[in-house]
Amino acid sequence: MFLDGDEWRTKFRDFQKEAWRLETLPQYLAPQEAEEIEDFRAGKRIDPETFSCDYTERLRQQRRDGRSQGRVHVVTQPLSEYLEFEFSRYYQPHARAGEDIRILDVTNRENPLPESQDFWMFDRSTVVLMHYESDGTQISREVYEGDPAPKVAPHSSI
Repeated sequence: MFLDGDEWRTKFRDFQKEAWRLETLPQYLAPQEAEEIEDFRAGKRIDPETFSCDYTERLRQQRRDGRSQGRVHVVTQPLSEYLEFEFSRYYQPHARAGEDIRILDVTNRENPLPESQDFWMFDRSTVVLMHYESDGTQISREVYEGDPAPKVAPHSSI
């Protein structure tokens, strides 16, 4: 089953305990980020201590509700321009709002998740595969119909 719109937003509204994301790409292309990336290139930065948006407010509410959200991003150095932007623009304020953000740098070591694709996992039971073009443009989101256990085990040890 492919997810979009309200069905996708429902996953974040309805999870009970935790939502986790695995990110594996050096770049994600989203049209709504174009202006923010240009600002980043021009040297404009946000203040992560005071920044607030719908996403950070949702993270804070989830935390108050006793729910957690996190991500692991597998990276190699040097970081792409996009990752530098993402770390500055998103990860700092999101972590301050309560998201558990982990970076797995595999620059000089074996990647423990070499064939993994991006996904979101909700309550360790529902996995949504994220499909991207090679340039990082999202194609679709698909509910994974298989056993979620293989996706739970690697994320638990990172």
